Amino acid sequence: MITKEQVIEVLKKIYDPEIPVDIWELGLIYDIDIKGDDVTILMTVTAPNCPIAETLPVDVRNDVSKIEGVGNVVVNLTFDPPWDMSRLSEAAQLELGWM
Repeated sequence: MITKEQVIEVLKKIYDPEIPVDIWELGLIYDIDIKGDDVTILMTVTAPNCPIAETLPVDVRNDVSKIEGVGNVVVNLTFDPPWDMSRLSEAAQLELGWM
């Protein structure tokens, strides 16, 4: 059985190439839904015109697919609500020197 914690562990290893913080701590992941061995992730990027908007969801899908026992992985990109800095975790704020 796949757990949310396993998925989060993988997401914490994926970094936005422009910001030295992983996508989980950046608050780019809005939802993780696990049904059986299938995983659906709802995520965003920091701005709609962000150059990684096309590649980052593919990286997320590919990396989460490598978890043992995972079946189908669907990554949906949304801009509602739009990402803003309030979504940064305390760890991300510390890493960026904002705390």
